[in-house]
Amino acid sequence: MSRKLLLEHINVPGINTLEVYRQKGGYRAVEKALKTLTPEEIVEEVKKSGLRGRGGAGFPTGMKWSFLAKPEGVARYLVCNADESEPGTFKDRYLMTYIPHALIEGMIVSSFALGAKVSYIYVRGEMMPQIRILERAIAEAKAAGWLGKNILGTGYDLELYVQPGGGAYICGEETALLESLEGKRGNPRIKPPFPAIAGLYGCPTVVNNVESIAAVVPIINDGGDEYAKIGIGRSTGTKLISASGNLVKPGVYEIELGLPVEEFIYSDEYCGGIANGKRLKATVAGGSSVPVLPANLTLKLANGEPRLMSYESLSEGGFATGTMLGSGGFIAFDEDQCIVRNTWNFSRFYHHESCGQCSPCREGTGWMEKILHKIEHGHGTMDDVDLLWDVQRKIEGNTICPLGDAAAWPVASAIRHFRDEFEWHIKEPVKSQQQNYGIADYAKPIEKAPVTEEK
Repeated sequence: MSRKLLLEHINVPGINTLEVYRQKGGYRAVEKALKTLTPEEIVEEVKKSGLRGRGGAGFPTGMKWSFLAKPEGVARYLVCNADESEPGTFKDRYLMTYIPHALIEGMIVSSFALGAKVSYIYVRGEMMPQIRILERAIAEAKAAGWLGKNILGTGYDLELYVQPGGGAYICGEETALLESLEGKRGNPRIKPPFPAIAGLYGCPTVVNNVESIAAVVPIINDGGDEYAKIGIGRSTGTKLISASGNLVKPGVYEIELGLPVEEFIYSDEYCGGIANGKRLKATVAGGSSVPVLPANLTLKLANGEPRLMSYESLSEGGFATGTMLGSGGFIAFDEDQCIVRNTWNFSRFYHHESCGQCSPCREGTGWMEKILHKIEHGHGTMDDVDLLWDVQRKIEGNTICPLGDAAAWPVASAIRHFRDEFEWHIKEPVKSQQQNYGIADYAKPIEKAPVTEEK
């Protein structure tokens, strides 16, 4: 069994309450941090741990903290990004639902390290049950003296607030989140300045994911060096994975980074294999915005070595033969799933969620949706596949925020690895409406790459 740092006590009855959470060692990290460590020492422990952002980008958390500007007399803020709007990702919601005090404890320690006296948890607006759970937990913590004035007699003050989100995917982007938190429309800001210099209300701000902040608790309890011993290479610690799709046992799993992908999919400890005895066709490893991979490149690198659940191994080979760990939204597709239909569904989502600031994203996501609709519904032409490739290529890298990339990458990878399936929809328009393409030729993704310019 792999080591559990965040979910060790998830099944303990009442773990969502302060009393039971304390019985299981909760808030020890707050006591240790506020009474025995300086803010600088906490930042150093997080740096030593090698913790990388668990929201998708994978940027080193301690390094991000160290960028925070500290002008005299200017407020600083910590904002927890609990928007979790990436399709296929639900691990933050799980954590907030069943063990909310883990997030609150992490917020207290992290706020102290950053010198924040007021912090916010920005929760996706549709997650009203989780918002109420967090508000109850915050009230418990404040009543017990873990929040408010002069915490533990140390002289440190902290107020923590939960803010319902704006109901848009784009509000998961940190600058759009800050705009929304300020009461404005959630449109991404042009950077620089970065939030570490001018964030919430124009003040220095750090925005971190729920899982990233919760992971600070075991780092402080056990030490950064101990945390760094878990995992592999620069992918240290554990990671929560939201597993869904055609799996025997979908759900949220805490894995040690470096676990073989094949073991994660097929072992009884985790997903238990593909449901109904069918074969694996493809996977989306890190949420809908990352490149889709065919089964053979999911389980093995292009050189034949086992692929691992780590930032480096999943990205091995670039987008030609790799993908991204992202937010850990792991979706498995069996042999009966249609790649064209799935790609069209993703494109519908990104077209709907584009904020409209950037022309390539505003117009390009709509074009991709229309072209994919044509192909999926039996009206496509061979030129449409090349047009689709050209459109996504002109979106990537040409927008203020990563939503354009998020929309383009699934389309590019679907064409790169499953071009045969797109062409079959076009050549067999009647048959494609009655049955799925299946699994034929899925194992030859490199040979099937388009001749147009690669990323």
